[in-house]
Amino acid sequence: MSYIPNILFAIALIVGIGYFSKNVKKLIRNVKLGRKVDISDNRSERWKNMINIALGQSKMVRRPISGLLHVVVYVGFIIINLEVLEIIIDGLFGTHRIGLSVLPTSFYGFLIGSFEILAVLVFMAVIVFWVRRNVIRLARFWKEEMTSWPKNDANNILYFEMVLMTLFLVMNATDLQFQSMESGNVVSQFLAPLFSGLPETTLHIIERGAWWLHILGILVFLNYLYFSKHLHILLAFPNTFWAPIKPKGQFNNLEAVTNEVKLMMDPNADPFAAPAEDVSGDEVPAKFGASDVMDLDRFQLLSAYTCTECGRCTSACPANLTGKKLSPRKIMMDTRDRLEEVGKNIDTNNGEFKDDGKQLLGDYITHEELWACTTCNACVEECPVSINPLSIILDMRRFLVMEQSAAPSELNNMMQNIENNGAPWPYNQMDRLNWKDE
Repeated sequence: MSYIPNILFAIALIVGIGYFSKNVKKLIRNVKLGRKVDISDNRSERWKNMINIALGQSKMVRRPISGLLHVVVYVGFIIINLEVLEIIIDGLFGTHRIGLSVLPTSFYGFLIGSFEILAVLVFMAVIVFWVRRNVIRLARFWKEEMTSWPKNDANNILYFEMVLMTLFLVMNATDLQFQSMESGNVVSQFLAPLFSGLPETTLHIIERGAWWLHILGILVFLNYLYFSKHLHILLAFPNTFWAPIKPKGQFNNLEAVTNEVKLMMDPNADPFAAPAEDVSGDEVPAKFGASDVMDLDRFQLLSAYTCTECGRCTSACPANLTGKKLSPRKIMMDTRDRLEEVGKNIDTNNGEFKDDGKQLLGDYITHEELWACTTCNACVEECPVSINPLSIILDMRRFLVMEQSAAPSELNNMMQNIENNGAPWPYNQMDRLNWKDE
């Protein structure tokens, strides 16, 4: 008995999983470039969010057509790939359909039959997605930020899924042992006549070819994920768990600023004392707000990798709908692109970041985009995987205001009026109601 196929399979498995693991380590390192996030609070609520949103797809189905189709693809693709376990065992040990040896024939047939039905449903759903994207050309898929790669990436995944589902069905249709069972071949029995009249050796070659292409395709798909928006298949779970559970729109206070204000208001405080520390014991930050990805927190960086680029956030953004430059989806895409650039910089310079003269603010995201935001939280509410583009916008606004005094003149005037008059209007305390006469 030749062990060469088993050895080749083991090599392909090791290479595929090894390369994937290498990229996962790189992703974790890049996310850890951000500030730490405390996720120890309300663990039960976080688990509930992850189960409902990531696993239960509760926010996806708010748009019924695309939501239900996505559920079909998601559930079908995950369940069908349970057969990968059987393929791996067969590939490593040279067996054929090991499931038949350990499971009752009727139950095995039920499983494979269910997989075949799901494969057809996935194939049909993917075709609908392709038509919506390329024929109907829904506006949110063709925004300015959707350049050649994002558009090609989305289609590549659709082609991947169609090919993998086809290979699975062809593999079953040309497996004489499986077809002779007359159990579980609920779909493949209708494909089998396409191969009738072919010699058994030819059918065996086709079946083995489909088997090999199916498992190699899955390994390629697995490693393609790191470079694709479809990384959300894996990251939606930690992202929904890490997502803040405080009320949407609640602005986080900087402990360093709060401590300084308290110090200023304390008549017994020493004005020449050393800078206060925040509650975590860290020193006062060297920078207020964020101008680059290293200034953001780890949840924000994880969200950049999790972004599905579906455009639901942008399609709901009132600023974007009125023709402003802001696109919440672009904010997340730009953050991921910059983070990847920083990661490559670290790889090139032996684990250390060398200043490249660039930053997220200015080189990727413009001031105009930031100040176009109305902070309405529509993007946060719409995101199916709990991404918060608004938090990045606010952190960069904070940098502009507190570090560079670069707020729009209208905002600077308002803040000056509040400081001097206790109100946004240019009247003294005695004339605060004059605005009603204008």
